[in-house]
Amino acid sequence: MFKKLFSYIIPLNIYKQTSSISQTLEVTWTNGQLVLDSNNTNYSYGSLQRILLKGLKFIGFEKIRNMKKILVLGVAGGSVIKTLVDEIRYEGDIIGVEIDKAVIEIANEYFQLNKIQNLKIIIEDAFEFVMNTDTKFDLIIIDIFQDTKMPDFLFDEKFIHRICHLLNSKGYIIFNTMILNKNQRKLNLDYTKSFDSKTYTVTILNKMEGTNELIIVENKL
Repeated sequence: MFKKLFSYIIPLNIYKQTSSISQTLEVTWTNGQLVLDSNNTNYSYGSLQRILLKGLKFIGFEKIRNMKKILVLGVAGGSVIKTLVDEIRYEGDIIGVEIDKAVIEIANEYFQLNKIQNLKIIIEDAFEFVMNTDTKFDLIIIDIFQDTKMPDFLFDEKFIHRICHLLNSKGYIIFNTMILNKNQRKLNLDYTKSFDSKTYTVTILNKMEGTNELIIVENKL
């Protein structure tokens, strides 16, 4: 309780670990809340949670509650999953895919991710999972970073096509991206052009927490 209260004055780091995939992982009390950070960005329960919450609000909580299956690519500490379960009261199936086993161990230890009954965690590369699964989803949340870098495969036409294949009719994609330079902005613009306007509606929520941009795709058919 003391650490939580004192964190309103100054952040208090309580755990630090190196990971071959995520590099440095830190759990810190900040403004009365536990957050998970990498070297240069928030991974869970800080600005990232606020960003993804805005995307979920855009879709609508009632609509999400009526969904049957949700896929989260890039779990980290699981803040978006906590939002789905605790705030939205989503009771359908959630599959979380995370390549870094170390970050899931932290999520279980400090954020009790393993206590969520309707969640299944798969330790696997997101690209491999998407290429090999045949399960269809009503909502696909893509939130994959290695510190501030997004893997190239996220913008690959083959990956995008496969994500669309896994999306149910009237389903949604939320893609969290980071805009730090002109090249990343161009990548996002090219990404939005990958979706046929006859089938998909693409919305961009920009200037999220200063550095992020959410791309929300709806399957209209």
